[in-house]
Amino acid sequence: MATFLLEILTPEKVFYSDQVETIVIKTVDGEMGILAGHEPTLAPVAIGTVRIKKDGNWLDAVLTEGFMQITNDKTIVLADTAEWPEEVDENRAKAAKERAEERLQSQLSRQEFIKSQAAVARAMARLKVKGKGH
Repeated sequence: MATFLLEILTPEKVFYSDQVETIVIKTVDGEMGILAGHEPTLAPVAIGTVRIKKDGNWLDAVLTEGFMQITNDKTIVLADTAEWPEEVDENRAKAAKERAEERLQSQLSRQEFIKSQAAVARAMARLKVKGKGH
């Protein structure tokens, strides 16, 4: 199978950089699958998991908001944060989810509501990828 270069960058580090067969990533419009030779695209990345297929094996990670640039031989993802399953603190993610859900139940301003929704999404993505392993 043809491969392409995937780079996942955060403000702190190069999270991932290698040749891959495919990725499945969450965008604001839903999940998007990318293979080598994909049409050039710019897309906003949503909070969720990214699935990376390399050498026939799948790796999962959590990404928060960002942007992605796709060319026919390279995909660059710029994300606020990226974590492997073993980097996720499951207890902390559960506590964050509970706090955010409690905030969603109270009277919030529009901005507070959006922040709480994002916090729930981050926690859910972390718990999802933690359950799958790496």
